[in-house]
Amino acid sequence: AAPRVLNVNVGVLGHIDSGKTALARALSTTGSTAAFDRAPQSRARGITLDLGFSCLRTALPPQLGPGPGELQFTLVDCPGHASLIRTIIGGAQIIDLMMLVIDVTKGMQTQSAECLVIGQIACQKMVVVLNKIDLLPEGKRQSAIEKMTKKMQKTLENTKFCGCPIVAVAAKPGGPEAPDSENPLGVSELIEVLKSQAYLPSRDPSGHFLMAVDHCFSIKGQGTVMTGTILSGSVSLGDNVEIPALKVTKKVKSMQMFHTPVTYAMQGDRVGICVTQFDPKLLERGLICTPESLHTIHAAIISLKKIQYFRGALQTKAKFHITVGHETVMGRVMFFSPAPADFNEEIQENVFDFEKDYLYQEEYLSKDANSSEENKENDQAEVQLPRQQWALLEFEKPVTCPKLCLVIGSKLDTDIHANTCRLAFHGVLLQGMEDKNYMETFLPKLKVYKLKHKEGQVERVMDDYSVIGRSLFKKETNIQIFVGLKVKLSTGEDGIIDGGFGQSGKFKIRIPDGLKPDTKTLLTVASKKKTRAGKGDATKEDESSKNDSAQPVTISLLFKRYVFDTQKKMIQS
Repeated sequence: AAPRVLNVNVGVLGHIDSGKTALARALSTTGSTAAFDRAPQSRARGITLDLGFSCLRTALPPQLGPGPGELQFTLVDCPGHASLIRTIIGGAQIIDLMMLVIDVTKGMQTQSAECLVIGQIACQKMVVVLNKIDLLPEGKRQSAIEKMTKKMQKTLENTKFCGCPIVAVAAKPGGPEAPDSENPLGVSELIEVLKSQAYLPSRDPSGHFLMAVDHCFSIKGQGTVMTGTILSGSVSLGDNVEIPALKVTKKVKSMQMFHTPVTYAMQGDRVGICVTQFDPKLLERGLICTPESLHTIHAAIISLKKIQYFRGALQTKAKFHITVGHETVMGRVMFFSPAPADFNEEIQENVFDFEKDYLYQEEYLSKDANSSEENKENDQAEVQLPRQQWALLEFEKPVTCPKLCLVIGSKLDTDIHANTCRLAFHGVLLQGMEDKNYMETFLPKLKVYKLKHKEGQVERVMDDYSVIGRSLFKKETNIQIFVGLKVKLSTGEDGIIDGGFGQSGKFKIRIPDGLKPDTKTLLTVASKKKTRAGKGDATKEDESSKNDSAQPVTISLLFKRYVFDTQKKMIQS
């Protein structure tokens, strides 16, 4: 049997010009097809535009099991261009280990920070590489490296990569123009560190086959080859695979892994799949899968968390670039939380309960949301935050994605030179809506409510058991729909709206337990003053209305209304 090859996907991420491609080139021994800036536009601009792949093979380190075997690092060179962050997010879903490349002369830059955020969402382990040490004068090199290492350790302190290895290298001494005879510095040490960080990624061949294709080309006499990384499940010779974006199904004719024919491949493997009668121009990159296993959705419910580096609030109705699976589309969000009584309930992983009531939120609730100056004094009371929050996403155009997948929301239209993180939230897709008319067919099942509070005033007493109120409704409101709702007077009585009174939006309230004597006195005094003032001159009128408004009796009406209830029913507990 051939020696076993364990494949570990290493994402090479970092700010533009930190030397990622040179590092991947210095590390790798076998190039894969998509490797090394192969796109013509990429060569011309000298930057990586697509996820490049190449690989490095080394003996299996002892911690990964006995016996002969090879450890293959597939280096996923992710583009560093800010505007290409969409691609990075695409690559991040298949990365086991991340190499964050930092230009030692510059330190953390905007995109390095964004890469760090993506790493924390999508990856378990990281190695930091301080590149371009050849630019440091030899006498001061060591101290400069130590200084930057300390700085990086500080930056990583509050992330899940706290304490990760930091290695200094020069991937291409002398820069891009230097002859290739210059040997890279520190690269063999880096390979040893990578080996020490390698782990057996948990791979699962069960579940639906899903593969991210990053390159598609035809081979004369063979057919069309799609190369990519298997995100889930497995694939065998002769299987049918679907290209969901094109609604086409094809049979797997042959397969290769790094130039070796294979009959089977599973999650985490880099593989080339050959099919016949398919034009490669139709699919440069995208997804292929078990037929019918992906759904195309127009809206979704996700559970989410805000990314701490994102400045500013996440507002309901705002638009974000939303990356779902491998697609990025514009979408509008609506945030909601558990009902206040359920704020401390256990977090429900990967399911959404349609039986429960949820509370509509104008923005995602977070500690920093209400730290405006005037709140500082009364900020002693700890803001109660729910353990879990959700959002309804409505996409501008339908997206095709797996049933449960990573979702990232970003503001990619922010100026790329502004030194700020553009990734706003991340979450998990819990429920997709495939019906185009989801507004009618699906949303009414989602029980998100708003609390409504209206206030009016008592105009006058009618008798011991009823009063007339005003200012609770606009003139044109149909008071009939409010009949029967409970209200409370500021003096403590409970009342029920009985119907309209006259034309100007006034209404009658029935007080089943009767008015308290004090309330009656208060209201009678108020209305007496009014009538008295009417007879006298204007100055008296002013004074009396002042006293009058000093203590009007207010009426408050509280009810909740479900956002997606077509009947707009008002509900009182």
